[in-house]
Amino acid sequence: MRKNSAWNQYTIKSGNKSLVLETIINYAPISRADIANKTRLNKGTVSSQVAELLNEGLIYEKGPGKSSGGRRPVMLLFKQDAGYSIGIDIGVNYILGIRTDLVGNICEEVFLHLSNLSFSHIVQKLFSVIDQLIATAPATRYQIAGIGIGVPGAVDKQGKILLAPNLGWQNVNLKEIVEEEYQCPVLIENEANAGAYGEKTFSPHTWEKDIIYVSVGVGIGVGLILNGSLYRGTNGFSGELGHMTIEGNGKQCRCGNKGCWELYASEQALTIDNGAVHHSLNTMVHRAESGDEEAIDAFHSIGRYLGIGITNIINSFNPTRVVIGNRLVQAKNWIEQPLLETTKNNALWFQQDQLEVSFSELDTHSTALGVAAFSFENFLKGQVHSESLLVH
Repeated sequence: MRKNSAWNQYTIKSGNKSLVLETIINYAPISRADIANKTRLNKGTVSSQVAELLNEGLIYEKGPGKSSGGRRPVMLLFKQDAGYSIGIDIGVNYILGIRTDLVGNICEEVFLHLSNLSFSHIVQKLFSVIDQLIATAPATRYQIAGIGIGVPGAVDKQGKILLAPNLGWQNVNLKEIVEEEYQCPVLIENEANAGAYGEKTFSPHTWEKDIIYVSVGVGIGVGLILNGSLYRGTNGFSGELGHMTIEGNGKQCRCGNKGCWELYASEQALTIDNGAVHHSLNTMVHRAESGDEEAIDAFHSIGRYLGIGITNIINSFNPTRVVIGNRLVQAKNWIEQPLLETTKNNALWFQQDQLEVSFSELDTHSTALGVAAFSFENFLKGQVHSESLLVH
């Protein structure tokens, strides 16, 4: 009984502390009295939790603010530069790394192309990107709060990469490798799941509860925000819709199946002479901008095939928004019209009510922002709980 009582006190205290911190983050600048009003906690509880947060360097005082009568209150703000989060998006032909503050503002960015896809080479380049992001970070109390990495493959709930077919990875524990190198918390997430969370957290559509994020690069991944939350499935493997079959007797895919959606609606489709020559996305965009009909036709075809797969997604999940992101956003000018025409003509009419299909306003940063957000949110939760636990 005594153990349960102590645990209940700890749980209540850490919950109160989280609530106070969340209120300051969302409503700063804010006074202690206004925190008490918004949270319905008593003033003594608010005062003690604020004192702890001040001592931990997660908030700071500024003021005084406006008075509604009597002494002018001291205002509280979140110290968003108390530490930094690193978000990494590993694609099949690139690594994008960002360093954000504790609310997701991008402070530094590093991008590099990949030509060698061996695991050891990619890890070497990954370390190079992380090193650059750390080297440019100002000295702060918490320095690098965590590293989040999005990868194009199936990731279990423990962060192990079970299969990333376009990278040739299977049963890879990248999390352990990076944690051993940098001695800080590391999380690994499917890149489309991270992209969906990035859209939900940072796009202008954060209020929408059902958002499908379609990440289109060399492959296709799908992240699902359903009823306001990221849906991962039983073991964390939801969203592998790039490998749904859209051509029964189609091309052979690296996953082992035939006719997968991503073979026809991603960068893999940018081929001529029956696949004898492969063109990079940047080359094809440049050719399309110059009026090259072959390049324009290739993008039109990708748009139509994207529309076919997205139609299946619309009919399956009835979302309010489908967002297309990742590198193929660069070809929006030639992809958008055939994509929208295909979904309009093929999605069930009653599924289209209140539906918007759009390209990401976060450009190519959805995944990196999503894993950065996972990382700094985990840090803030852990900081609140670990500090509270020390008291008991």
